[in-house]
Amino acid sequence: MKHRFISFFFLFIIFSGFSQEKKKSVLNPYKIGFLYNYGTNENFIFDDIDYTYAIQTYKVQLFYKLGSWKNWDFELILQPQIHSLRHQLINEYFVTPDQENYLEKIAEFTQPKTMNLYGVEFGFAGFKKITNQLYFQGSLSLGFSYIDTRTERLAKGFTFIENLSVGFLYKTNEKSHFYLGTNFGHVSNLDFQKPNDGFNILGLEIGYSYILN
Repeated sequence: MKHRFISFFFLFIIFSGFSQEKKKSVLNPYKIGFLYNYGTNENFIFDDIDYTYAIQTYKVQLFYKLGSWKNWDFELILQPQIHSLRHQLINEYFVTPDQENYLEKIAEFTQPKTMNLYGVEFGFAGFKKITNQLYFQGSLSLGFSYIDTRTERLAKGFTFIENLSVGFLYKTNEKSHFYLGTNFGHVSNLDFQKPNDGFNILGLEIGYSYILN
């Protein structure tokens, strides 16, 4: 886990170096950031007794201005990310006898698993000013990813990721912002492969962003 955090930290530093560039382009973000998220299915909304599931997500964020409407500002957020996942099947009867090699699958899936998911997510975010330093933020995002281990709920390979997040953005100065919020997340593959029961989580997230110009 430490090596993932270090990798993302250096990636964040590399993107920070872009602030020295004088030339502007539509492809250059006006702000960059880093977001950490922890989520689990064991909560008051998604407490599924069939399995346990927890996720730690590390995102690099690139922000692009989309414009304003009334008292809201809107941004597009490009988010390359890595997920570290822990999963275990609790209810062995979730794997039914009509499935091929179901006894082998039960033995495999009831063991604790540590998995990784690699993805890119596109977010649409809106901000509304509360005070000179405090903003309300809401965002919807959708992305595609690859999960490196199969489970009884999701096949190995291509997946979609979806998130709804709400929280607060606090400006420490004109360039530095801190974010604290919560999110509802879902991972599935739209039936491109079987199984596709997917995962649902409720998470807590914290982030930092820096304006480049």
